[in-house]
Amino acid sequence: MTDEPQGAGRRRTRLYALTDGRTAAPHTALTMDTTVTAAVAADAQGGLPTEWQAVLAMCPPPNGLAVAEIAARMRMRLTPTTLLLGELADRGLIHHRPPLEESETTNTRLLMRIRDNLARI
Repeated sequence: MTDEPQGAGRRRTRLYALTDGRTAAPHTALTMDTTVTAAVAADAQGGLPTEWQAVLAMCPPPNGLAVAEIAARMRMRLTPTTLLLGELADRGLIHHRPPLEESETTNTRLLMRIRDNLARI
């Protein structure tokens, strides 16, 4: 498995180029179960790097996606994905919310929905 986002006929971008060689986000630390939603409309995404646009397109409000799910869909490892998302958060392009509270994880219907969504990936 490669560390690069896949795309038919697309030039691959090296991970260090996506993260500018950083190994930690400067201001925003995200975990794999943090939920991310786009903070900008699709028409305001022009001029952004392709990978950023891909993330914003897959995380429309109000629900968004978990960091781990974004990594899986982008076919990237978790650490570079969290760095990429941290950069987007620092620039105000995404909103993020912490993982579910313990009381919310007893909701069987929600857990089954999460399982089903992960199975679709």
